[in-house]
Amino acid sequence: MKEILHRSDCPIGYSLDYLGDKWVLLILRDLIFTNKSSYGDFLASDEKIATNILADRLKLLEANGFIKSTVSAEKKNKFIYSLTEKGIDLIPVIIELMIWGSKYDSHDVKDVVKKLEKDKEGTIKQLRDKLSARINSDVPSGE
Repeated sequence: MKEILHRSDCPIGYSLDYLGDKWVLLILRDLIFTNKSSYGDFLASDEKIATNILADRLKLLEANGFIKSTVSAEKKNKFIYSLTEKGIDLIPVIIELMIWGSKYDSHDVKDVVKKLEKDKEGTIKQLRDKLSARINSDVPSGE
């Protein structure tokens, strides 16, 4: 697992120490905006993350409290990943990156960006509520 070394006391530097990796941001994106929640789901993303990098970034996110894993109820050798409150608190940050990217990207604007343009605060609340409900319904592994 990639070790986090804090280079300064700067809040932006601190944030980048955790979130300055494109794979971390894409995993968080998938957890926030899609129903992806397993290793296989993340592997199937368009960006084609390598298996060793995916495993490393999932460990990093979990070790630092952004996500948690639980054993799948259907398949005991499968882990299901979900955001923690710390991860959910990143929704506004990820949304701002999405809005900025859509402004300068030549591709069609995604439905979620159109929704954000109409009601950013309401959309953020809706995402937070949905993801918080998942946290409250999860049973920790081993219990």
